Amino acid sequence: MASDTADDRVDAHDGRPHVGLFATCLVDIFRPQVGFAAVKLLEQSGCRVSVPLSQTCCGQPAHNSGDRLSAREIAASVIDLFEPFDYVVAPSGSCAAMIKCHYPDIFASDGKMAKRADRLASRTYELISFLVDNRGLSEVTLDTSDQAPAQRETVVAYHDSCSGLRELKIHAQPRLLLGSISGVELREFADADICCGFGGTFCVKYPEISNRMVEDKTAAICASGATTLLGGDMGCLLNVAGKLKRLGSSVQTRHVAELLAGMADGPASGEPATGEPATGEKD
Repeated sequence: MASDTADDRVDAHDGRPHVGLFATCLVDIFRPQVGFAAVKLLEQSGCRVSVPLSQTCCGQPAHNSGDRLSAREIAASVIDLFEPFDYVVAPSGSCAAMIKCHYPDIFASDGKMAKRADRLASRTYELISFLVDNRGLSEVTLDTSDQAPAQRETVVAYHDSCSGLRELKIHAQPRLLLGSISGVELREFADADICCGFGGTFCVKYPEISNRMVEDKTAAICASGATTLLGGDMGCLLNVAGKLKRLGSSVQTRHVAELLAGMADGPASGEPATGEPATGEKD
């Protein structure tokens, strides 16, 4: 993955928009491939991409838990780190919405920081909305020449995450790009816009409610006949993947960026890496 240190962030560049990729905690820890897919898509759209190595959480867990002081400190560090970039892009509607929608509120009473938070918010995007709404991408062409005929056809469903849909108005953008890919059938399923039950700390505070919500979600996904569930937030995808696995379902879950970048040929979310034993197996 292309990356720059903090000292490299402000170097002059060749006229391409300079994007700071906010990789997110869940991508970094559980699904780094999503970060590589994001870099590939951004570079293909004509951007120069940097991934600041000292980035941390966006502060959302603290903010949602009422720890305003920690959230404010984390938000200030994010602003310091990403301020020099032309844009901030995150492969997560949740994290992008935290920066775009909530940072201005966090610093509303601090004149100087409020202006900085507003400026950063105005340049922050979720990955797919950035590609479509800012870079004008309307179609994706994947090279499937080395795939067997049966691998060139896939039926996918798309889960709308709460933050992406309600705070950032992301709905048509991923469907536009998925609909442009030859061999990909996008199949809508019932209540795709309803929460999967993850909700960050919600699933910890209300596990019974969360479990019922993900049960309803996975039942609708399986009923659709889709073989792969796509989405724009790893929290949702990991939650749904875990439930599908416990149900014994063969439906795979992937971040939408993996498919759009042509990087959906490896293990799906929740599956062991090639050569690793599955959970419960012995070496």
